[in-house]
Amino acid sequence: MSELTLEVAKNMIEKAEEKAKEINVPMVITIVDSGGNLIACHRMDRAFLASVDISQNKAWTAVALQMPTSLLQDVAQPGGELYGINTTNDGRIIVFGGGIPITNGDQVIGAIGVSGGSVAEDTEVAEAGIE
Repeated sequence: MSELTLEVAKNMIEKAEEKAKEINVPMVITIVDSGGNLIACHRMDRAFLASVDISQNKAWTAVALQMPTSLLQDVAQPGGELYGINTTNDGRIIVFGGGIPITNGDQVIGAIGVSGGSVAEDTEVAEAGIE
């Protein structure tokens, strides 16, 4: 896969949704391109409304920083080297798991962001979408 298309995004969302159903947690799943532009956002029935914005920001953070959002958790805490990073970029930076870059070789071509459950559940569902 050299670029993210809507067809690829829909396939990733389908795989992520299957995992969300398996763990019985309604989720919002977002796919963005390499510029952080929305390709698709899918809100499962009964998923939190707040999760729409959170999932989009998780995907945006993962592509903007070219790393999983989970890697920011420790360094963004008080005393951490990136403490306060979540207040930059109009508050779009998410500092907990659920956002993962999508790569082609060593190139980041987009990201997935998932919100609706615990951080571990969000990460598990995002990983299912990446597979």
